[in-house]
Amino acid sequence: MAATRPSKLEKSTGSVADARSRTGGRTGGGAKFSPPRIWEAFKSIAMTIALFLILRTFLVEAYRIPSGSMIPSMLIGDWLFVNKLRFGPHLPFTEINLPGYADPERGDIVVFISPLQIDQPWDPTPILVKRLVGMPGDTLHSRNGVVHLNGNPQQPSDVATLPGTPGDAVDPLFDWQKRVQLTESRFGPAPEQPTVDDWGPLVVPPGHYWMMGDNRHNSKDSRFWSFVPRANVRGRPLFVYYSWNADDSDRPWPALTDIRWSRIGHWFK
Repeated sequence: MAATRPSKLEKSTGSVADARSRTGGRTGGGAKFSPPRIWEAFKSIAMTIALFLILRTFLVEAYRIPSGSMIPSMLIGDWLFVNKLRFGPHLPFTEINLPGYADPERGDIVVFISPLQIDQPWDPTPILVKRLVGMPGDTLHSRNGVVHLNGNPQQPSDVATLPGTPGDAVDPLFDWQKRVQLTESRFGPAPEQPTVDDWGPLVVPPGHYWMMGDNRHNSKDSRFWSFVPRANVRGRPLFVYYSWNADDSDRPWPALTDIRWSRIGHWFK
């Protein structure tokens, strides 16, 4: 009897059967989402997240400047990296601060958790960035807007004087100073009512710092909410990695069209 050729349908059926026998009955789609592959993908994602959290907790963290309190040192719209290792990283969800390789020094720009701000219950302890003006044991006072450190007037050259900057003013939040200001000292008596320009003398207690913004008349700082505990310190700014004209841009999509290229890469001393 003459041999007959297999039909196209038989060839196709045979090819599918052979393919299934070689793959154990699995199709290509089943192999793609097999449990081993899913587990490998999960491990890769978990390792990436763990690495990010470790870097963010112990080494560096991004921070955005939302206000003009540090003009001219920092501008609204600056994005910067903060060195958390320098002053000792803080363990999340605990009150534990690990040791760092340096301590804050007078004149440093410091990122820290604000003391309680009773006037903003929606965010009573925000993360802030200010300049460290007073160390533990320092005596500080201000007259006519000039800050005196241990009796020595400080040069106001780093303080911005901008058009429309408000002048001296009284704020009820200053009343806490009355409990700690010195009634008698070689620096003269404290004012009956502390103001933006006239306050103190007062002594920075142990384990605390006095923080102020460079733009003194537009800064909510230690004058308003008291001394900053050492445990609240979170880091020191490194450099600006992105900046855009966020305060007075007149361009559409300013985050893309009004970038301050000259600010990118600016290191803080």
